[in-house]
Amino acid sequence: MRRTMLAAAALYGLGAAAAHADDPAACRTLRLADIGWTDVAATTALTALLLRDLGYQPRTVALTIPGTYQALKSGEVDAFLGNWMPAMEQDRKPFVEDKSIDVLGPNLSGARYTLAVPQYLYDRGLHSFADIHDFARELNFRIYGIEQGNDGNRHVLDLIRADRDGLGKFQLVESSEQGMLAQLDKDYRAHRAIVFLGWEPHPMNVLYKIAYLSGGDDTFGPDQGAASVYTNVRTAYAETCPNATKLLGNEAFTLQGEDEMMNLILTRRLDPAKAAAAWAKGHKDAIRPWLDGVTTLDGRPAAAAVLGKL
Repeated sequence: MRRTMLAAAALYGLGAAAAHADDPAACRTLRLADIGWTDVAATTALTALLLRDLGYQPRTVALTIPGTYQALKSGEVDAFLGNWMPAMEQDRKPFVEDKSIDVLGPNLSGARYTLAVPQYLYDRGLHSFADIHDFARELNFRIYGIEQGNDGNRHVLDLIRADRDGLGKFQLVESSEQGMLAQLDKDYRAHRAIVFLGWEPHPMNVLYKIAYLSGGDDTFGPDQGAASVYTNVRTAYAETCPNATKLLGNEAFTLQGEDEMMNLILTRRLDPAKAAAAWAKGHKDAIRPWLDGVTTLDGRPAAAAVLGKL
């Protein structure tokens, strides 16, 4: 990890040095991976909006987490804004080691990702992974995950296979983010027991009173799944397209900002592009620092081009 961050620092220096030179025409199309999580959809859509105003032609590609890293390695996509750490450590590690990706960021700090329960269940004593088996019958021996193949589901499956914390008889219910949230809503309204994959930022933290479990340090990280989210780019992208990389490296999202965009998507049913545009119009001051040292594709100052259109 230390070598990765040092490499990232070197890339930032390169990006900063070349920021005033417009990127070559080959950089016009920038392919962004989207793994389907609402937070990643929101930040990817906002990034695409800014790139478009700078004269680029961003294209969003829907992929799984494993598919994203394979596509970065093969050069089929250029950037990924949803590298949740430490949960994705094993997904990312081989590609860092073989130098097929570069790590920028973090683009978000103070995030959280681990198993969670409704506050009423936490108040009854389900505080940690080790407590789950004490509520097994109420839980119907089920833990609710999201889409098949994602890192969080894999961590839970590993715990079940190893019978860690007495979870050997449990079943992971794999569906999707929306499927899991529907189950949470149903059980929450009925005041029933449920354990599910939870994360912040996400409107679930506002819509429901939930608590994150301790005891998942080896997989989801300490401090109840404390996490940071990084931007990854395919190897050599920073050298080839330093201006676009400068924007990607400058982006610093916030929990509140992502919650607001995600709420527009999940509650008001806006598509990510419209949600990002609506949020951006009301938060020019948040976006302004991301444009420092960045130009349009043809070399004009980025701030005038982007903020004027917003």
